[in-house]
Amino acid sequence: MKLNSNVVLCVDDEVVGLQVRKILLERAGYRVLTAPDGPSGLEIFCSEPVDVVVLDYSMPGMHGGDVAVRMRQTKPQVPILLLSAYLGLSPEVTSMVDLYMTKGEGAPVLLEKLASLLQPVINASQE
Repeated sequence: MKLNSNVVLCVDDEVVGLQVRKILLERAGYRVLTAPDGPSGLEIFCSEPVDVVVLDYSMPGMHGGDVAVRMRQTKPQVPILLLSAYLGLSPEVTSMVDLYMTKGEGAPVLLEKLASLLQPVINASQE
């Protein structure tokens, strides 16, 4: 397991998916924070040193698009990966995030996309 100091915030109302993602990311060497809904995710996002966000789209009360807008207002430099079971989300939603993927794409794609989002952060910290 390669260790790094990157902090990933995962926001998803689906408890099992959130736990599985946390285990996957921790095994890949990330430090993982989790939130079961949009408001909790925003609270953690504002109070913790988050390097990247994995955000579910479909959540009760506040969907991922709304959460992403609020996150951009607070810390616009933090990359956001939107994760959804839905294909073809509207450009209004996907334009608020850095990358979008469906849950069906699987763990290897998630790890690859996270690494690509963090590459600029890693390069900047090595300079």
